[in-house]
Amino acid sequence: MSDILWTTEAMAEAMRAEASGPLPAGITGLSIDTRTIAPNEAYFAIKGDVHDGHAFVDTALKAGAGLAVVERAQRSKFAADAPLLVVDDVLAALVDLARAARARLGAQIIAVTGSVGKTSTKEALRRVLEAQGETHASVASFNNHWGVPLSLARCSETARFAIFEIGMNHSGEIEPLVKLVRPHFAVITTVEPVHLEFFAGIEAIADAKAEIFSGLEPGGTAILNRDNGQFDRLQAQATKAGVSRIVSFGTDEKSEARLLDVALHPTCSAVHASILGHDVTYKVGMPGRHMAMNSLAVLAAASLMGADLALAALTLSQVQPATGRGARHVLELAGGEATLIDESYNANPASMAAALNVLGAAAIGPHGRRIAVLGDMLELGPQGAELHRGLLGAIQANNVDLVFCCGPLMRQLWDALSSGKRGGYADSSAALESQVLAGIRAGDAVMVKGSLGSRMKPIVTALEKRFPGKAALEDAAV
Repeated sequence: MSDILWTTEAMAEAMRAEASGPLPAGITGLSIDTRTIAPNEAYFAIKGDVHDGHAFVDTALKAGAGLAVVERAQRSKFAADAPLLVVDDVLAALVDLARAARARLGAQIIAVTGSVGKTSTKEALRRVLEAQGETHASVASFNNHWGVPLSLARCSETARFAIFEIGMNHSGEIEPLVKLVRPHFAVITTVEPVHLEFFAGIEAIADAKAEIFSGLEPGGTAILNRDNGQFDRLQAQATKAGVSRIVSFGTDEKSEARLLDVALHPTCSAVHASILGHDVTYKVGMPGRHMAMNSLAVLAAASLMGADLALAALTLSQVQPATGRGARHVLELAGGEATLIDESYNANPASMAAALNVLGAAAIGPHGRRIAVLGDMLELGPQGAELHRGLLGAIQANNVDLVFCCGPLMRQLWDALSSGKRGGYADSSAALESQVLAGIRAGDAVMVKGSLGSRMKPIVTALEKRFPGKAALEDAAV
């Protein structure tokens, strides 16, 4: 594979850009972040919600960017000899480049969406497929109006497999993105009551997720969760959209990818499943029943995309939780160790319940406790208070010993807790931090989770700084 991702000539043609300054023959990558830009990458000066990327063009070029893509209205801000591609609108130009990337791509393409588990499923697919051929996948959670075109434009034309995550929190957001990606396969992991602030109900959320069918290539396949309450609605929407084949996964006996048995362990799961008629036993390197369920979709998709099923199943043992999505660390305390489960990236009722299930299965020491540190789940609308109080059942069912809460919505859960389970409460994560640091001891398992806006990551960082340890080792005993 050539190191050149795009020739400058091809970029300029795709984006209808005007060349300015001494330009390289080609670039090796695309970036919108000067903090991580690599030499000879193209820097796109996108206007974000907070910053205008044009303010960082000089920084990007000094860091070694091969060229910058800037808008015509701001061209005069930069030196006459700066290497630039000048366009009317930088984001629109990125979309045009993504469209050109899709036109030259011969890969098997899959798009993943869902209320919960998009990124974990995408990452599991990436690990499984890259073991069998050149694979491109969205990085992090690049799943929105700029993340999807950036991910697509970054895709090498020689890739065998390409995986794109597509997200939304409003109706109408998925359709233009999936029509840009034009996948051959589409996975909806599940439909749950998230972003309720922007939807009339869960049926409306299902309809928004079903927009993914509108961009499927002719002859494409939809992979749906048959155990989910919205399966019939999604199936009907897929049929209406002309989807050629619908493959389901779950425990239901009608599922083409069916979970037959699962043994849940503190850091992994042992799964027995039937995948498209093949009996398979394998280990998933991430704990939780929800991860075992999503592994069915991963194996069904990989097999349909032409990957070897046995090797794909074997590779799932190597999949590990990402930072903020279940990654584990050992904390060194006086008298021993504690386990930190970092779920701080985001939260909604379904993912919170899944994380509490993982905490319930976590190993603890002789005097250890299972401790949940919880921040507000946002964008839940009028049902927010009720959904926060509703977490009490999962806390009790998973034998969580102590709960720390922060935020006005989590006050609802705090008030519902018995006095013996109350670890501490504060209005914000910053105010809660000292209580958490003072409240843990050797043998504990501590899980930290909340919506991104609740800012729970600083608590994780504070724990790692106060009690420096190491990444938790995988429990290989299955």
